[in-house]
Amino acid sequence: MKYIDEFRDGEVAQSIAAAIKAEADANATYHIMEFCGGHTHAISRYGLEDLLPANVRMIHGPGCPVCVLPVGRIDAAIWLAKQPGVTLVTYGDMLRVPGSRRLSLLKAKAEGADVRMVYSTLDAIKLASANPERQVVFFAIGFETTTPPTAVAIKQAQALGLKNFSVFCNHVLTPSAITQILDSPEVRELGTVKLDAFIGPAHVSTIIGSRPYEYFAEEYQRPVVIAGFEPLDVMQAVRMLVRQINDGRFEVENEFARAVTRDGNEKAKSLVADMFELRRVFEWRGLGAVPYSALRLKEPYAAWDAERRWDVPQDSPPDNKACECGAILRGVKKPTDCKLFGTVCTPENPMGSCMVSAEGACAAHWTYGRFRDLERSE
Repeated sequence: MKYIDEFRDGEVAQSIAAAIKAEADANATYHIMEFCGGHTHAISRYGLEDLLPANVRMIHGPGCPVCVLPVGRIDAAIWLAKQPGVTLVTYGDMLRVPGSRRLSLLKAKAEGADVRMVYSTLDAIKLASANPERQVVFFAIGFETTTPPTAVAIKQAQALGLKNFSVFCNHVLTPSAITQILDSPEVRELGTVKLDAFIGPAHVSTIIGSRPYEYFAEEYQRPVVIAGFEPLDVMQAVRMLVRQINDGRFEVENEFARAVTRDGNEKAKSLVADMFELRRVFEWRGLGAVPYSALRLKEPYAAWDAERRWDVPQDSPPDNKACECGAILRGVKKPTDCKLFGTVCTPENPMGSCMVSAEGACAAHWTYGRFRDLERSE
């Protein structure tokens, strides 16, 4: 398949790995964070860390939209689902994320709440049109990639005059999260997390473009390479970052040029800017309260805002104390550092959000990485 098969060529991957080993300074260590969960999944699935030299280390970042949503927002979605006459709809991954007291949307559904999975925002609109007697609430999550479809759904609801459709908005912003990581005590003061460079997200960058990352490269002196999700994309991005670090350059380079431009998708950005505004602060799992890192609907679209239609709880319960998901999202720990990983916590019985989504570091390592750990120990 064009643009797929040629980016999964094992021989080419080996040649890039050999080039990285030849170009990397044997006396230096390269700490590279892949921000996006899609990259984390690709790295685990294709065993890319095994191809890299030992002094090139990958650090998993917080770019999994399911993983970063805090317990309080899950609880709020469950609360909405339990309101009389409400049908709450969302993407499949969100159904199994545990809130406080180990309750998830799937368990709330088993207890009688009307919770349904959809594949797109258009499914939610169709459901609202077909069930005028129900209040259909779309539990909207995700980074800049999934925000435009939510905006389109609201525009359609407006055009159709749907009074029974609303959005529980949890859309978050990539640049704010990167800033929070770089300003964190672990990176800036304590030095417990060393970050030399970033692999920039793929799908997010098709929307926002490469321009927003230029600030991080210049202000924090961290090179960024935007990469696609295929294994050769990631390997080539690592090679480009090793070269930048060796040269002392702090630039934004675009490996994913077949899909990403400097300015991104202007139409999508304009639609989002018209309908959404910044929240002053929003809580992220693992990162805490991050200023101006999430979106809410502007006043002209308040009629479709579930948080204005209902008095949605704004509680902030703590994570499971034994779960290390927060530290894993910050790059402080790896999945295997968590005592629950692979014992109490599995994809069938997730204790934290990192084990739920396919893009979560724990789920990716459970599916692929743990077998390589066994091979290394034999």
